[in-house]
Amino acid sequence: MKNLFLHRAMQFVSLLLGVRIFRLVFLTFSLYVFTFFIIKTVDFTDVKIHGIIFCSLMSIAAGGLINQFYDEEKDKIIKPFRARLQAFLKKKYFLYFYLILNILSLGISLYLSWRIFLYFIVYQFFIWFYSHKLSKILLVNNFTYVLLSVYPFFGILVYYQYFTIGIFLLSAFLFLFLLSMDIIKDLLSREADEALGYQTFPIVYGVEKTSKLVQMLLLSAGFLALFILTNQDLGLHSYYFGATIVFLVFVLFLLKNKSKKNYFVVSILLKIWIFVGVISMLVSGIFV
Repeated sequence: MKNLFLHRAMQFVSLLLGVRIFRLVFLTFSLYVFTFFIIKTVDFTDVKIHGIIFCSLMSIAAGGLINQFYDEEKDKIIKPFRARLQAFLKKKYFLYFYLILNILSLGISLYLSWRIFLYFIVYQFFIWFYSHKLSKILLVNNFTYVLLSVYPFFGILVYYQYFTIGIFLLSAFLFLFLLSMDIIKDLLSREADEALGYQTFPIVYGVEKTSKLVQMLLLSAGFLALFILTNQDLGLHSYYFGATIVFLVFVLFLLKNKSKKNYFVVSILLKIWIFVGVISMLVSGIFV
């Protein structure tokens, strides 16, 4: 009985890892902060906005499952412990849950609006197509990953028809950060990608040129942060962009040493800094 309970518990953990539970929690937090503290005219009682966020999360969770299905061999190389945990749940069950989550998302979105339904049809198709095909195509994989990451935020902007220069600049800044992070991820998984036939920037152009590309992207993010700081009134959130300039100087210094350990450290630091940015938005939204 105890062994059966333990086995079921491990299957549940396997499923949580498949849907990228920690990323889902962070995205939930980020979407609500963005919606209610950046687009300040939002009515909290509006059922549709909660529905859009919920459908986004279900679609992203499903995307994690299908991505895990396609990346099983890659995960065995670069994430062996995680791959062993996920082996507790058979592949067919990942597919079943993938279908259930997508159908649930589409059902709710259709109930909300046919336009929202079409929006999620497109989103789910490209999430699948990314895992199936685009993830192996040079640069297309990186750009598609970043665009899919910001797609839920874009959907909220479209729903509220909220477009400003400030939002555009913030989106461009986030885009540069996420693109840098994804290319660094390719640097860290270069050996596995090469063995499995992926066409990534580090494999095609080498580590040296890839490192320079990342530095160029982060330098561009730094200049953009300076422009935002001097031209946009973002309240307390402005301090974040001032600190970002100092932070990126430190990160660029780390990138001078082209070791795998340094790339891993930079990847973690960039993730932490994005989290700091969300907290900054929350604080600015509360006190301004």
